[in-house]
Formats: sequence, structure tokens, C-alpha cells
Amino acid sequence: MSQEIFYNISIKVSPYLVVAALISSMVSGLTHAEDVNSFVATGESTVELGELQHGLAMHDAPALPENFTHLPYVDPNAPQGGRLVRGERSGFVTLNPYIPQRRSVWAVRELVFESLMARSYDEPFTLYGLLAEGVATPPDRSSVTFLLRPEARFSNGDPVTVEDVVWSMKTLRDKGTRTFNNMYKQVSRIDRLGERGVRFVFEKPNRELPLLMGLMPIFSKRAWEGREFTRWGLEPPIASGPYVVAEVEGERRVVFRKNPDYWGAHLPVNQGRHTLDEIEYIFFRDGSAMWEAFTSGKIGFYPEGDPARWADAYDFPAIQDGRVKRAEIAHKRPSGLRGFVFNTRRPFFADRRVREAFALAFDFTWANQRLYGGGYERMESYFSGSSLGFSGEADAAERKLLDEAAGGVAGEQLLTSWRPPAGAGNGKNRRNLRKAKRLLAEAGWNATDDGVLRNAEGKPFSFELIVRGNANERLGIIFADALETLGVVAQVNLIDSAQYQERLSAFDFDMIVHFWYASLSPGEEQRHYWGSAAADQNGTRNYMGVKDPVIDALISALIAAESRDAFEAAARALDRALNNGVYVIPFGYLTHDLVAYRSEYDRPAYEPLYGRRDEVWWRWAE
Repeated sequence: MSQEIFYNISIKVSPYLVVAALISSMVSGLTHAEDVNSFVATGESTVELGELQHGLAMHDAPALPENFTHLPYVDPNAPQGGRLVRGERSGFVTLNPYIPQRRSVWAVRELVFESLMARSYDEPFTLYGLLAEGVATPPDRSSVTFLLRPEARFSNGDPVTVEDVVWSMKTLRDKGTRTFNNMYKQVSRIDRLGERGVRFVFEKPNRELPLLMGLMPIFSKRAWEGREFTRWGLEPPIASGPYVVAEVEGERRVVFRKNPDYWGAHLPVNQGRHTLDEIEYIFFRDGSAMWEAFTSGKIGFYPEGDPARWADAYDFPAIQDGRVKRAEIAHKRPSGLRGFVFNTRRPFFADRRVREAFALAFDFTWANQRLYGGGYERMESYFSGSSLGFSGEADAAERKLLDEAAGGVAGEQLLTSWRPPAGAGNGKNRRNLRKAKRLLAEAGWNATDDGVLRNAEGKPFSFELIVRGNANERLGIIFADALETLGVVAQVNLIDSAQYQERLSAFDFDMIVHFWYASLSPGEEQRHYWGSAAADQNGTRNYMGVKDPVIDALISALIAAESRDAFEAAARALDRALNNGVYVIPFGYLTHDLVAYRSEYDRPAYEPLYGRRDEVWWRWAE
């Protein structure tokens, strides 16, 4: 690396630091070829680096200038102080949300830990400096370099160092969740550049990976000496975020208290955020108990996911006298996908015709009206409600991508793609059921004299649907009743959260109800959701067991897209391919975020692209 290149990625430093950085970068490469935990000499890098920037966008340039003073969806003059009690369902056994297969307190991610950069939720995928004051990537994004802020500190006063960053990446790669493993194993080398610079070099160029590295949570290496990362229980973590864990009560309660010595309070990305002095989370074993706690005034903030309750149940005294208010907050993010999920590893769900027949049997219109007062919009694809979701026939850009992914010419079914069928809305759904019977017969399943659907060997069609939560159980029972008309025996089993998660992680189920969140910038996580390599890796979210080279190719095209237009075309093409597989029978989604809250709390008038952001709310002084 030349001195000129080094100056392009760093601030002005003394010649002694430049020399130290050059030496350090030549002896600190991390290689995967032999021992992934060893640092070895790598020689001088020849990768051309860009200039240090204040932000990094997935496509195009960051929307905010270098001298921005605050994010657009905050009130920089918001009142400070006060306390909020929130509710969460289920319980927890650890305060570490970064390890697999253990119930954790997810608020730790948002309140206690920080990453190298912070996300703006008014842009599809853009990061601005947090622990790192600057970032640099070469044009092909084959690496990313971060320059740490000299003032960054952990809650115990220790500085955040390059050693902490390197330790965090290696630990999350080797001992964290499957998502971290899949991401960070793509780093082939780490270069330490002086006292505050660190560069991650990738096995191959990747447009999204520099941003994912920027979102890596940073741990204190010193705080973890002599401790096992995966066995972290309820001991409060040492981290650099605005809050610390002040109190923990078994699996029931966690109190977060603002750190009065928080190092980053002055940063532009933090203005108008994290206004409350204390946030308490109380954990409830079921949703009914949490609802009762809210209506009785024990908790002060309630995100609502049930449109029927939103329409009919908000008539309790605190609503009537104004102590509780409600808000419908607009957003422009994709719907994501929630529904009945087929495990195609099971032979009886490996046939697409069976899956399509089951989709025909589910009368969503009737279930939506009966259970939710018609308050949900039907999810028609994986990215409904956004520019990433497909519509009509494929345009020229989508067709080109689909043809290339299919190894020649894509079939007409793929170019138009499948849509979930509309039900009759009356609970009978006879026309769709007749179509379903024909498809099942084509797949070798026919009803015998006893009305039971059997295959050629006489084996009855029987399967288990496992669910978590009463709402999903009700939907499952409606679905099972419809399938019984076809001669299918569906056993709906409501199980506890711990058992449910254990079976999901091992793909030990026939059918589940699941939700995949979708952002306006899907990327590497798509491999984790439906890439072929993830289908046989326990702990991934490819619950349906998708193995389709067309989908793999379209995920790669999505991640490689260099412009927003090309990216959106790739997303729509991927959406078509996923939908065409009929891996999920989709439910519905809310077109607005619904939230009820005590009247002493408030929020800025401007709503960001992604909708509700809890960290920008405040409490008025009493």
C-alpha cells in the first residue's frame, strides 16, 4: 500500500503512524485457507481504495450531506428525561441476542450495543458514522475500511479499539448466529491501519457486505477475557450504547438506564434520539396478559397487530378520558411474508401441485373478515406494497434476468408468476376446492370411500401444523377445517416458544406459521432465507427447504446490482420466482403501523420511509 493511498482512507496523521500502519497492514491478514483464527503475513495490498466518506449507501450516494446535523425524522429539540414501561411476550434466558437457539432480550441490540455505523430509516439502506467517523470502499466493493472515533468509549470507560472490532467479527463469525457466520466468513483478511483504522478484505466483491460490516455490533474484548461467549446469561454487558442494563429480574423484567457518560451524545446521528432516562421491559407469557397490563395502565406503549381489536376494543376508560391515544403511522416498506409454510423436505409437500391445492383451500377473505374484521390487506408476494414486488407480466429488465437465471428462456409461468387465490369469502369456497381436488389427483392423491385422501400405497394424507400463539392457532383451525373437506387430516398443535424455536432450528416440522421481515434493501439475508446452501443448514431461515438454481441466481443478481433501477428489477424477478414455487400460503398485512400510548408520550410529526421508530419518541415533563 502506498503512502498516498493510506492518506486517502485516513485523517492527517504523523509520518510515524503512517509507517506503523504500513507495517501493521503487512503482518495482520486473516486467512481462511488454513487456520481462520491465525494472523499471517499477507504482503502489500494492491486494492485501490476510495476516499474516506461520512456515509455509505447501498446504491447511489447518501441523501444527507457531510455536515448534516440530525436525521430528518427526529426532533433535535425533543424533551429529555422520563421513564417508559413496555411489554414483551414470552421470557428470556440470556441478555445476549447474538447467540443461536437461546431466548434473549432483543432490546439489548437497540439500546446497549452499537455498531461502526448507524442506519437512517428514511433511506432504503444508507449508513452514517457512529463508532467509526469515516468509511471507504473501492469501486468494486471488494473491501471496506473504517476509521474509529478517538472518543468512542465502552460503558466502563475503556476506549473502543481496533482489537475490539477484530475480536467482535471473529467471535460472531465463529460463535454467533448462522446469519453472522454466513456474512463474516466472506472476509478473507483483516488489515489493521494504525491505531484507529481497520480494513476488511472480502473473498470476492460484494456490494452489500461493506454495509453489513458497518452494522456489526462491537464488543469489548477485555470484558470477555476468561468468559465463554455462548454461555452468557443475565450478567449486564459492557457495551458502548446510550443505555446500560440497570436491573434484571429473572425471566420477567429488564430495566435499561441511560448512561450519563455516554460518549456519543454529541453525534449528528444521535440528536433527537434516546430521549428517555429509563426504559423498563416487562415480559408476559401471553398476549392477553400484556393487553390487560396496558389497559390497566401498567405499561405505557402498545404496538397493535390485530386490526379487529384496533377497531373494536379501544373503548376502555383511559381512551375515553384521553389518558391513552392512538396513532396510525404510514410506511413505505414491503409487507414481508407471513403465512402457512410448507416444509418441502417432507415428501408429501415436495410436489408443487399439492402446495397449490392447499393454497386454493385456504379462504383468506373469509378468515380475514371472521377473525380481523377485514382489516388486513392480502400479501400477494414477498415484497407486497412496494416497488420491489412484481406486478403483471415481467418487464424487459425482469425478463432478461429471468431468462439468464433459467439458463436460456424462462417459462411463461415464471414470467407471469403465481398469485395467491382469492377465496369465496363465505367459508364454503367450493370453486377453489374443486380445483384443489383436481390438482391433488394429478399428484396421486385421491379420496377413498371413507372420505380420506390417500396415495397409491393407501397412505392417508396426514400432517402436523405447529403454531405459537392463539391467533395463529385460530387460523390453523380454520385451515384444517377446509382441508378436511378435501380428505386431508391436519393436526394443529399449539406449543410453547422454546419448543417451537427448537423444532424450527432443526427443521423438525411439517408446516409452521412464520413471518419473514422485508426491507427496502434486501440482500445477503436472502441467501439465509431461501438460498439452496441454507436449505440443509440447521438454524437458517430457509424453513421451506427451497433448492432452486433460478432463485440462487436471482439472489446473486440482486446483491450485485449497482444501481437502484437494476436492484429493483432483480427484486421483482426474485419475487416472481419465489411466488411461483408456492412455498407459503400468505396471510395479510397492515398498511400502517398501529400504536397506542399514554398521552404523556409524543413523537415528531415527520414519519420516515420505514414507519414507526421508537427511539425518537419522548415523554413530556410532568
